[in-house]
Amino acid sequence: MRQLFTKFKLILVNLTANIGFYPTLFAFGGLFMGFAMLYAESRGISSFLIEHVPQLVINDADTARTLLSTFIGGIISLMVFSFSMVMLLLNQASSNYSPRILPGLISNKKHQYVLGYYIAVLIYCILILLSVEPTDNKYQLPGFSVIVGIVMSMLVLALFIYFIHSISEAIQINRIVENIFSKAKTRLDRLIENTGDHDRSTQFPDGEDWYEIRIDETGYLQTIAIDTLMNICKENNFKVRIMQPKGSFILKNIPIARCSKELDEQTTTNVLSCFAFSRSEIVTHNYILGFKQLTEIALKAMSPGINDPGTAITCIDYLTELFALRLKKEDYSYIHNEDDDAVICLRTIDFRELIYFVFVSLRSYCKHDVIMLHKMLTALYFLLQVESVIKDSEEIIIDEINLILEDAKENITNPRDLEGIFAISKKIAAHNRTGKTLVGLG
Repeated sequence: MRQLFTKFKLILVNLTANIGFYPTLFAFGGLFMGFAMLYAESRGISSFLIEHVPQLVINDADTARTLLSTFIGGIISLMVFSFSMVMLLLNQASSNYSPRILPGLISNKKHQYVLGYYIAVLIYCILILLSVEPTDNKYQLPGFSVIVGIVMSMLVLALFIYFIHSISEAIQINRIVENIFSKAKTRLDRLIENTGDHDRSTQFPDGEDWYEIRIDETGYLQTIAIDTLMNICKENNFKVRIMQPKGSFILKNIPIARCSKELDEQTTTNVLSCFAFSRSEIVTHNYILGFKQLTEIALKAMSPGINDPGTAITCIDYLTELFALRLKKEDYSYIHNEDDDAVICLRTIDFRELIYFVFVSLRSYCKHDVIMLHKMLTALYFLLQVESVIKDSEEIIIDEINLILEDAKENITNPRDLEGIFAISKKIAAHNRTGKTLVGLG
């Protein structure tokens, strides 16, 4: 039972990111409301209102059919236009920025709500139209339901205006970059909050001789049901070390975890059910993807076809803030039980690997651009002054600074530009508390 519940919870997390999830819920809502109104009509709500408030009822069948038919045709036209706008947004974002950002745009709940409301009103109007029958008895006409359909259709027009405004903002690169940053920052903040006070977990066993658990599927490790896994560890009295970081692509039959004791088949199955895999990456589940997306957008912006250094600089600013936040999180994460004992060790991408793979891409594509080199050095100079819980963070940052300075010496030929770049290294030297020497201009 627990295994099915965990699987359902993990599937639901991935399902909510699908563009059709919320529109489907709204569609069922429109269907339910249509049947509810027809039931109310069968109980005489329209005849009651005709006697007391006749202004709230349409008592002419031809007028009702004309209005509902017009609304149905108009809503279908708005739906076609709105979906076309969404596809245009996705196509432009993929071409100009990065295909990786598409899942984040698709999962925009505001747009899903609007499209879902369109479908709900459309289904409602169709149901009410089918119930309008030619008759001379005005009390048999669902007049009040028609009025409700008119009001709902008017709201469609208001939401359409909102949709145009929202889609025009969503396609702006500054909004896209800000959303990516916000999701990655939120995820990092949550990790720091849940795994705080790292020093108390340094005695967690390395688990080299522990029993391995291998996965039975292939895909990106999207998320882990930590609460369920913690309960399994408590019931069976064992500790677990996760061997793969979230967001990594894992092949079938690769070890994903090590347990402090050998588990039976059922318990192993329960542990495996705590891991959710997907064929795509979602930034809300994995903050590393935020670093990847911001880096790729910066690289795309510096390409000759786009040539937008302003966007690249903005991405570096956001990356700098994310790195500053990452410095507050150790390279390891532990989950503790109620007795303050570390039970689960989470594998994470360490700071050295993360900062290297971000800046090696930026250096490779931007080493001929003086402004970008200047910006990267300024970012690292700022990170050097940020308080960090990672012991060797300053040495890691100095290593990256030296790599940038070496590339600058090899690719920048203008002496004055070089002097401007190496002027930053003088400021960095004042904060260099490591034994490493900065690369000089000579």
